[in-house]
Amino acid sequence: MSTVVNLPVNNEIRATFDRVAGLVPQLAQSSAAQRVERIRRLMKATLDARPRIYEAVKKERGLTPPDVDGELVMLKMEAEHIAKHLADWMSDKPAPPSLMTLGKKCYLHYEAKGMVLVLPSWNAPYVIGFLPVLGALAAGNAVIVKPSELAAPSSKVMADIVREAFPDGEVTVVEGGVEAATGLLACPFNHIFYIGNNTVGRIIMRAAAEHFASVTLEMGGKNPSIVDASADVEDAALKTSWGRMCNAGQACIAPDYVFAHEAVFQRYVDALVKEITAMYDPRGEGFDKNPEYPRVINARHFERIKALIEDARAKGAKIVMGGEYKAEERYIAPTVITHTTPDMKIMQEEIFGPVIVVMPWRKREDVVDYIRKHDKPLASYVFARDREVWEYFLKNTTSGSMVLNHNVVQSGTNPYLPFGGVNHSGIGRLVGFNTFAECSNARTVFEEGPKVVDPRTLFPPLTDKYKKQLTQLLEGKPVPDGMVSLIDKVVRVVGVFKR
Repeated sequence: MSTVVNLPVNNEIRATFDRVAGLVPQLAQSSAAQRVERIRRLMKATLDARPRIYEAVKKERGLTPPDVDGELVMLKMEAEHIAKHLADWMSDKPAPPSLMTLGKKCYLHYEAKGMVLVLPSWNAPYVIGFLPVLGALAAGNAVIVKPSELAAPSSKVMADIVREAFPDGEVTVVEGGVEAATGLLACPFNHIFYIGNNTVGRIIMRAAAEHFASVTLEMGGKNPSIVDASADVEDAALKTSWGRMCNAGQACIAPDYVFAHEAVFQRYVDALVKEITAMYDPRGEGFDKNPEYPRVINARHFERIKALIEDARAKGAKIVMGGEYKAEERYIAPTVITHTTPDMKIMQEEIFGPVIVVMPWRKREDVVDYIRKHDKPLASYVFARDREVWEYFLKNTTSGSMVLNHNVVQSGTNPYLPFGGVNHSGIGRLVGFNTFAECSNARTVFEEGPKVVDPRTLFPPLTDKYKKQLTQLLEGKPVPDGMVSLIDKVVRVVGVFKR
């Protein structure tokens, strides 16, 4: 069976690719200072465009300027972190000696991969779209970005930002929908970033395989949150209300469902309703009247989320809160659902909307069993005062990240923490050095050392002495690293005197 993915060649897109690819040799040889200057140009153009960004995001998701500023702060922090550390990241990294490389010079040399494609999602287009670009520039690559067509106003703003910051085209934006994405995937990129769902992620991987391109995929999933009997229930409800409802639930690391211990289940549900109301309807005028309550990105996603709620309702779930809609505004009220069953679509699909399911649990083994039977999530959360409970779930579940007594705070807040998923929820890691490393080829360099012994003793015909040495290496005890280092220094000194 053929595994070839026959993607149609778009001549205009291929011409754009070839033009940008022509800049790769020069960019790969650029200094840390030159790369930092490019990063700062992108940040300046982005921050200068804030009024247009506010306007675009308001049209798309109904967010207010403070919500957008939170996104831009994460991007600015990332740029500043790169500027501070890039010279060190680019420097060659020496490798410790081994018994097989005594007297040799061994190190890692980071070099640009070449052409990088960035395919971001629509739910936070500026940080999701430009953060991989920062890392790609830091590593000395040329970049093409195709913003999501679902956030068309932001796509236009991003294109204008990039044109202003990079008139020579070392970063280029290609706008469009599926046809544009397909045309780009037919080009021989060296690395591809994709942020979205794993249905499209599979398409990306198949296309990348045609050119043996490496990939970084961040694809979300159904993220669990576990509330233990020992938890501060009101605190857990407060934080989960924000974590689920911010951006109308359209966040890849938002909690998708909650397991609340049966001893605190009803108290937690009541507190969740109370906190959501306090955040988004403090005056009792209705969530839809609050200008700070976000909207769903488009009609298709509105209908998808509505269908999940109605399917659950029809199959006997209890709508504790919400379940109201306004299609013309793409408005879905904050919705809390209990009494769900596995056959409900809301328990099978990522919600990605302002809806959360709460389920009771008695035995923690049952919670672990449920999580293990599903795809590995991008994030998971545990609320507990009892540290032994936290450690149990940490050791017995898997996710891209895990947070104790909070949620949705692990992404974009610490450049030393890698961000990414596991299998279905993601491949590779973003943020800080990790993005730089994803965009770099860590090249192993081996420099021959001083001629201490005749190299012919290592080649056929093999001497009895050499054979004995191999036997000793196989049958002897491991040599401590400190001893290997000492022998290496002796060999180097001897080599100096033999010159």
